[in-house]
Amino acid sequence: MGNESSLHEFLFMGFAHLAGYENVLFVGFLVIYFITVTGNIVILSLIWVDIRLHTPMYFFLSNLSALDLCYASSTTPQILQNLLMDRKGISFQACMAQLFFLISCAGAECILLAVMSYDRYVAICIPLHYPAIMIRRTCLQLAACPWLIGILNATLHTIMTSVLPFCGPNTIQHFFCDVPQLLKISCIDTSLNDAVLHVVTIFVGFGPFFFIILSYVRIISSILKIRSVDGRWKAFSTCGAHLTVVTLYYSTIIFNYNRPPGGYPKHVDTLASVLFCIVTPMLNPMLYTLRNKDVVQALKRAFSGHSQSRCP
Repeated sequence: MGNESSLHEFLFMGFAHLAGYENVLFVGFLVIYFITVTGNIVILSLIWVDIRLHTPMYFFLSNLSALDLCYASSTTPQILQNLLMDRKGISFQACMAQLFFLISCAGAECILLAVMSYDRYVAICIPLHYPAIMIRRTCLQLAACPWLIGILNATLHTIMTSVLPFCGPNTIQHFFCDVPQLLKISCIDTSLNDAVLHVVTIFVGFGPFFFIILSYVRIISSILKIRSVDGRWKAFSTCGAHLTVVTLYYSTIIFNYNRPPGGYPKHVDTLASVLFCIVTPMLNPMLYTLRNKDVVQALKRAFSGHSQSRCP
């Protein structure tokens, strides 16, 4: 029986049913990746240079943009390369590296979205205590937790997957390396890996999701107690973009990972994965730019040359 040391390459079959459309897909994904990189760099730059955005809310948003940059870059460049190649493969080492960064960013984003919901909860439900609670040290600790948990989660899954024996075939019915697809082609019982994957998903994925739901139950309850319509709208507008991002992110995760026993049809499966790892990182900066008055005003100041800045 062979093991991972004798396996040098995996072949992606995720786009096999779209043969002949590689050039169109390449252009489309390249445009999406360019928008993703540009949009998130713009968000990071605005928050860095505009002193009006030096608040906990935008500090966490800058972390989200950094995560989305890493998230998209963990898969899209390899996908673009394979779309131009006849042999759509990836080395074993590169596959494990892609797996590590993908899981790190996906897990970290789940935790970070929960952190951002906590920030909105404190700002809306107990606003008088906000300056005392969301101090610089607390914000740094809250921002560090998602990155640390994401890295630890990815390290666990990457090690457990990398030591599995793969006896062939070495074809992955996908277009990037992910744990479920790799477990399918291992030649031993992967019950332990599956169990760990499900348990960690509950804590890292659904745990933060339920925390976000509870936070927004309290937030909405507090907003409804505000007497003036303008006051309610102003309070809700501060968390509208975040709520939209949460809805988008978790709907793509659920759609992508909670598949029916028979799986999705090929075109639906491809769409779910594209939305999850390519489109979502592009939409996040757009949502925060288009639906956030402070960011829009910061953009206007930046383009007009009147932005207040602070030297690093």
